[in-house]
Amino acid sequence: MCIGNICRSPMAEGLLKQVLIESSKADCFVSSAGLNALIGHKADSKACQVMMKKGIDISGHRACQLNSEMIRKADLILVMETLQKNAIEENEPSTKGKVFRLGEWGKFDIADPYQKELSVFEETLTLIDQGVSQWIKKLI
Repeated sequence: MCIGNICRSPMAEGLLKQVLIESSKADCFVSSAGLNALIGHKADSKACQVMMKKGIDISGHRACQLNSEMIRKADLILVMETLQKNAIEENEPSTKGKVFRLGEWGKFDIADPYQKELSVFEETLTLIDQGVSQWIKKLI
């Protein structure tokens, strides 16, 4: 989960799906959404580019808005920043205890790379990779 659902969360979704498939947890459902999604937009081209370097194709991604049904169905909601966690919990108090930062275990937020240089997207992916690795150890 991020803001626009075109940079960070599609990258995290793609990476988490790959890791779960590799660990034989393919029965887990992973999706991404945005608090203020650019509904229907493709993943940012730089996000697609850095993900392809990892062998993950997110070009088919289309941004969607986080909604109450998604929240109810989710066992775990991973966000990029503390502000996003707070916003979700404020709007949906029932989510307390299931919303965490992707960087929770490393105590870091993942800043938005939108409209920044490719190197910023690469740094963002490094943080997303760290967060996914830390969560996988807790989930599997």
